[in-house]
Amino acid sequence: MDWSSIHTYMPFLLKGAEMTIYITIFSLIISTPLGLLFAAAKMCPFKIISWPVSIIINITRGLPMIVVLFYIYFVFPDIGITLTSFQASVIGIAFCFSTYIAEIFRAGIESVDRGQLEAARSMGMSFNKAMRRVLLPQAFHVALPPYSNTLVMMLKDSALASTIAVTEMTRQGQLIAASTFDNTTVYTLVALLYLVLCLPLLALTKRLENRRMKGA
Repeated sequence: MDWSSIHTYMPFLLKGAEMTIYITIFSLIISTPLGLLFAAAKMCPFKIISWPVSIIINITRGLPMIVVLFYIYFVFPDIGITLTSFQASVIGIAFCFSTYIAEIFRAGIESVDRGQLEAARSMGMSFNKAMRRVLLPQAFHVALPPYSNTLVMMLKDSALASTIAVTEMTRQGQLIAASTFDNTTVYTLVALLYLVLCLPLLALTKRLENRRMKGA
């Protein structure tokens, strides 16, 4: 391992890390409300709404994320929708993770005793107020640990954006390694940078899980 080259590689890798963070943040911003919408639609008593959403969720979860990215980036232009590699990666990752987030929030909502909602309604609360003040806070408490774990997975899976030429951290590592043949140093640095980004999130997830267990 050529440690003397670290100072040469790091600026490029840090630039890639910045792109990795951008992909993760934008994907999270899109996938969270979309996941909540999917969760609400899947729990809708009307089959005309819940059935198509359930199909979309099951199909998306059954596909490799890399295939979804390829489809958005390479197939969409054939139907007149042309996206940059960054846009395609964010949309693809966000859409895939929204299906997982939908299941997380659905499970959280269903874990709350429906009797609490009925009790709130009997006290004169409107349905929306009862959902906002009684059901959703408890559901969010249950869903928060797996939701934060999803953020870690999203950060790691952002590396798939490299397959459609987004110059995030993994792609930068590939480019440096291809030009220097210093695979050991480059990919060790890439791995360490991912750990630096992921370990605080893993610690947060663990803390949230512990708080949930204590509050249970």
